[in-house]
Amino acid sequence: MPINLLDLSKLWGRPFQTGSHELIEALGPVSTDSRTLKQGDFFIPLIGENYDGHKFLNQAHKKGAQGALVSKFNKYPVPKGLLFWYVEDTLLSYQELALIYRNLLHLPFIGVTGSSGKTTTRELIAALLRSKGPVATSQDNENNDIGVAKSILNVKDSDSAAVIEMGMRALGEISRLSRVAKPDIAVVTNVGSAHLGCLGSLDNIAKAKCEITSHLNPNGVVVIPFGSKRLEQALAENWRGRVIRVYIESDSTYYSNSCTDVPPEFRPDIIGRFDSEDSSIHVDGIKYILPLEGFHNAQNFLLALAVSKELDCHFENGHRVRLELPKGRSGFLSIGNLNIMDETYNASPEAVIASLKLLMTKRGRHFAVLGEMLELGEHSLDLHIRVIKEAVDSGITGLILVLESLDPDLIKDYVSHLPFSAIVSTPEEAIVPLVSWTQPGDFVLLKGSRAIGIERMIPLL
Repeated sequence: MPINLLDLSKLWGRPFQTGSHELIEALGPVSTDSRTLKQGDFFIPLIGENYDGHKFLNQAHKKGAQGALVSKFNKYPVPKGLLFWYVEDTLLSYQELALIYRNLLHLPFIGVTGSSGKTTTRELIAALLRSKGPVATSQDNENNDIGVAKSILNVKDSDSAAVIEMGMRALGEISRLSRVAKPDIAVVTNVGSAHLGCLGSLDNIAKAKCEITSHLNPNGVVVIPFGSKRLEQALAENWRGRVIRVYIESDSTYYSNSCTDVPPEFRPDIIGRFDSEDSSIHVDGIKYILPLEGFHNAQNFLLALAVSKELDCHFENGHRVRLELPKGRSGFLSIGNLNIMDETYNASPEAVIASLKLLMTKRGRHFAVLGEMLELGEHSLDLHIRVIKEAVDSGITGLILVLESLDPDLIKDYVSHLPFSAIVSTPEEAIVPLVSWTQPGDFVLLKGSRAIGIERMIPLL
């Protein structure tokens, strides 16, 4: 007979009411991957478009899984001796288990979403909050239906806070993630063109991002960059609580922060002054030394600082923020006397333009290898041309475009008058012109959508 997930506690003769650690100790670590499952783990097989974890129930049992959830529609045999519960949907049950656990945790949860800068902002928040103790964060790109549940189940009672990243490709997804994470503070980094092909318009993207407030603590707060009318309008449809708006001033000619379209009733709550010369930001008389260069990263830091202030963190003047990001994000490498900006993890028009602006602040010659930006739908050609014009107008020395689906004939005229330009179909093909053009001391930006695989150039260089 099917047993409801909420009745799991009956196995151990007591409900999980006394503490979150008892839930995890009773279940053992929860695993959705039979390959990494260990003795005593609790196995939850998930079903995707091209896989079915139920296929590995026997393997999980042999590895010592103490129990499992099994879809009532499962077509694979359940090994004899494996304790299991029937459920309608193993992914939904995985999320329900994470929600049970989340409700037992008494520490602040911070949810982070946005079109770009999510991971950087997540890690900046964690870096600042560690002044109060250990901080649990999402790992790598675990920001979807599976990853958010996994991130929550990895939080410990001893953590001082949890920072959960939330991504999306459609309306409704972040609302589901918010239901499981129940954030106390929500951060929206920006609204940009990423996933424009999936959602159809920037207005829909703004609505999707603001779904993070659908299960936000009513006494909580939303942190956003000041200056986006579209974001303000979408937020007003979902949230009536507190909002903290951050704003960056800069003396650099490379950066502007126009906010002319924002209604006059909105004002920034936290203002920082960015100094591009030493990558520092001044807020309320305190100077912070940033771990990352660029105006866009300064704005990400100010969002993180707003969260830390909300949680009563205090820092001395000259505070140096220390940060380690996953590969492919804001990395600087020295390869063969070339200065490589490794931004290979992913790309959207706004993120590419921000990286180009940072590239052009470097003294010397400037080159960029830009992979095609995917999931832009019918706007793809126009947005690629916009980025290319930005690169050309910046005075870049050379540009290589790695195009997967766009017709090169529609783009070649926009790059033909550069000192150096090429259009290729794979990252490997970009190596030959790049190596022939560059000389020691040059700066090279590598950036493109995840599926293009621009990072494959790095070992070849």
